[in-house]
Amino acid sequence: MKDFPEFMRDRKNAIDEASQGRGIEGYVFDGIDSSQMIHWTCKVNGKSEEHVHDFDEYFVVVQGVYTLLIKGKRIRVSAGQEYYISKGTPHAGEFVTGTRTIHAFGGARAKRK
Repeated sequence: MKDFPEFMRDRKNAIDEASQGRGIEGYVFDGIDSSQMIHWTCKVNGKSEEHVHDFDEYFVVVQGVYTLLIKGKRIRVSAGQEYYISKGTPHAGEFVTGTRTIHAFGGARAKRK
C-alpha cells in the first residue's frame, strides 16, 4: 500500500499543524484513558526537534525510514521495525519523504484541527 486506507484519513481526526511539523499529514484516535494512536505520513524530508513526553511512546515504521536521535546516538528505524521510548527520554528525529508511521502514546500527544 502507498497510503493509509481512506477510513483512517477522516478529516474529523486530522491533527492540527501546531501538534506536528509542516509537511506532515497526521490523524489521531483517542483512547478512553487519554492515550492516543496516531499515524503520520511525511510529505517532505524533515526533522522533529528534541522533546520529552510525560508518557511512553511506541511506534512502528510502515514505509520509509525514521532516524531517532537519543543521547547522541542515531537509531535508524526502517519499514517493519518498531521502537519504544520510555517517558522522560529526550529524543528527536529525522524522516524522509514518503515515510509512514503508526504511534501509540500513553497520553494525549496531539490536538485535532
